[in-house]
Amino acid sequence: MKSEAELRSEVMKSLKENFGLVDTERFIDIIKKDDFDYTEWQGDLWKDKTTSEIHDEAKQYYLEKKRKK
Repeated sequence: MKSEAELRSEVMKSLKENFGLVDTERFIDIIKKDDFDYTEWQGDLWKDKTTSEIHDEAKQYYLEKKRKK
């Protein structure tokens, strides 16, 4: 398991690379203001998909990102 510092660093890097600095800061601000329940959100996020479908989509996303680099 990664340390909290490592996790924060990797997540911030990923957010900045994928959304840019301004939208990353906006996202953090939104999360801080919102009474956001990440666990509840995750429960609804994948409710209509099988693990196989999620895996296939994640693999496709990875391959597309890899090709762009």
